[in-house]
Amino acid sequence: MAIRVMLVDDQVLLRTGFRMVLAAQPDMEVVAEAGDGGEAIEVLRHTRVDVVLMDVRMPRMDGVEATRRICADRPAEDGGPRVLILTTFDLDEYAFTALKAGASGFMLKDVPPDELLGAIRAVHSGDAVVAPSTTRRLLDRFTPMLPSAGTDERHKEIDRLTEREREVLLLVAQGMSNGEIAAKLVLSEATVKTHVGRILTKLNLRDRVQAVVLAYESGLVRAGGGAG
Repeated sequence: MAIRVMLVDDQVLLRTGFRMVLAAQPDMEVVAEAGDGGEAIEVLRHTRVDVVLMDVRMPRMDGVEATRRICADRPAEDGGPRVLILTTFDLDEYAFTALKAGASGFMLKDVPPDELLGAIRAVHSGDAVVAPSTTRRLLDRFTPMLPSAGTDERHKEIDRLTEREREVLLLVAQGMSNGEIAAKLVLSEATVKTHVGRILTKLNLRDRVQAVVLAYESGLVRAGGGAG
């Protein structure tokens, strides 16, 4: 079945451009559009959507608040849509807040079409594209503003990870895909995927985006991408 996509942006011209790109894909279908976060929430009440392409800076209700409500009302693991954030700005505090609110990824609006399509497919599959270099820079920028590591019980749960799982989490946080991690650690991609799944389960995380944020918050990864 085609991936059902919803476009949320207050600029009609941008929505039109994205719709044209997606319409050319045999595995994607634009099933809904909205001009702000509030309208998006209303539409989602009666439209089944797999992936929401969400602008962050919109009137009435911005993408951050809309993402928070969408992810809280019906998490992706319960059949709700996954949210992919789109922004004009490389280092956008709104995009960072949206990741914290439950978004499954972050892309710039001027990203090449192939990368956008790949991101939609990855988010839909649950493999989340985290950390293109822009996401990593975003996290580097805002990590100093995060609460200290001791304020979240989940940070202590990192100690429950095996040495190999910590190693995989570190590479995930540095922006590597499963394939890249497999090549670096000389493992099969299926084995890496299993490790990632165990990491998410042990840390009670929804996807790789949350794993990246937690790795930074906990100090496992320092700003700049190195090990903590």
